[in-house]
Amino acid sequence: MNLAESLLHALKVRGAREIFGIPGDFALPFFKVVEDSGILPCYTLSHEPGVGFAADAAGRFNRGLGVAAITYGAGAFNMVNATAAAFAEKSPLVVISGGPGAGERQRGLLLHHQAKTIESQYRVFQEVTCDQALLDNAHEAPAIIARVLASCRAHTEPVYLEIPRDMVNAECAPVADPVPEPADPDALAACADEILERIAAAEAPVLMVGVEIRRHGIEREVAELARKLGLPVVTSFMGRGLLVNFDVPVVGTYLGVAGDPEITSLVEDSDGLLLLGVILSDTNLGVSRQQIDLRRTIQALDRQVSLGFHTYSDIPLDALVDALLDRAGTSRARPLPDIQAAYPRGLAADETPISPTDIACAVNDMMDRHGAMPIAADMGDCLFTAMDIAHTRLTAPGYYAGMGYGVPAGLGIQATTGERPLILVGDGAFQMTGWELGNCRRYGWNPIVIVFNNASWEMLRVFQPESTFNDLDDWRFAELAPLLGGHGERVRTRRELAAALDRAAHATDGFYLIEAMLQRGEMSNTLSRFVAGIKRLHGKS
Repeated sequence: MNLAESLLHALKVRGAREIFGIPGDFALPFFKVVEDSGILPCYTLSHEPGVGFAADAAGRFNRGLGVAAITYGAGAFNMVNATAAAFAEKSPLVVISGGPGAGERQRGLLLHHQAKTIESQYRVFQEVTCDQALLDNAHEAPAIIARVLASCRAHTEPVYLEIPRDMVNAECAPVADPVPEPADPDALAACADEILERIAAAEAPVLMVGVEIRRHGIEREVAELARKLGLPVVTSFMGRGLLVNFDVPVVGTYLGVAGDPEITSLVEDSDGLLLLGVILSDTNLGVSRQQIDLRRTIQALDRQVSLGFHTYSDIPLDALVDALLDRAGTSRARPLPDIQAAYPRGLAADETPISPTDIACAVNDMMDRHGAMPIAADMGDCLFTAMDIAHTRLTAPGYYAGMGYGVPAGLGIQATTGERPLILVGDGAFQMTGWELGNCRRYGWNPIVIVFNNASWEMLRVFQPESTFNDLDDWRFAELAPLLGGHGERVRTRRELAAALDRAAHATDGFYLIEAMLQRGEMSNTLSRFVAGIKRLHGKS
């Protein structure tokens, strides 16, 4: 077994299902082993950001590892933004870069693709990953690979591995199977007991779930815990799409002033708010109607549990939930809130121009007829519109908020799950990575894509409407779809939108792009409330 094969087997054992990549000369030996060995399928895309976003989404959806393979320098530096996004949003992404061999490093010549020094790339990735390694010693490589991949799984954050191209085929022992490091049983027991005591003493406890519960694959256990404790459940903004099909009534998504007032009151008035895997970000908690006093909450995130003024360290989230389940007895009977999430349905198929809410309504109607679909949403009003789509699995850059995520993320979803996804993307973000749809024909992918086209960076315009630099040209994306191997049509009215979605649901022989033409200034009600809340917080009218 060579070093590359040892790494590939270790990735597969730890939950990787595929590799996304773009080859280059420093990475060609590794890509050859990937192709010849067949240990993991490899999907090549068109630009490294798309590779990173696709691998990120695959890791989020398969609850394993997302893997991105690129070449040294020109390829790797293109991956930094996607890796930073995965780090910010706690996505288990493994970045594998080819690199210069030992002989090349010792020549004293500047190497093509090199930045400041040969090690510059490694140092850059140290800033956006939780563990890193240069695999330049085949004898030590198995233990190093095991350590780095364990860090990725434990922290659900990206890691970086660099393989010198002359090391790829070096003889190497297998990587030992993972052995979970157990939590301190005394600390775990004390933590679980204290949490249960706080919940039992609370008059109005609430469970808010965030991204880590899917990253650790414990949605089923969390649903059981909610039932056992009789807790109402809400998702954070980033956690939208969690607990789908796990037999627990999710009240809705907490959006502060931008969301349902009943859900806002439920969360903000709680005297026992349990935050499981919720990133304490501005998008999750920064638009509250009244600031949440985090000292009164129970926060479990990143192997740490905080209760008031003290913290338990090295408490894995999955171990914590298991301990809570083992200890939870019959909960005090509390009536669950009678809050029913209302999603728009029954689109009037008339000649009214399309609004973002119409898109949500039409999608709900389509899914009622043809079945739920996983969703990849880009940043902007397409993501806020997704809040009006009935609860289904969703991935989006809800905290990092980088543009260009949606289309490659949708491809990553289909590659790893085999399910047809729905992709929601604005025209500005589509200009960045929408062209990755041209790879669908090679791999048999057939997503439905709705482009919110208002010829504008509308999310920016709502904060600074006087600036003309937010204007975009009309690129007529639907007309380009057939050239990329798919179907496309442009719609302006509710009637045209409903008909296009019905055709898209039946056309499974390629991707289907619906270019929904929106008026500038038209936005979803959720985005409008969110912007108003942000402006209020910053003292702007």
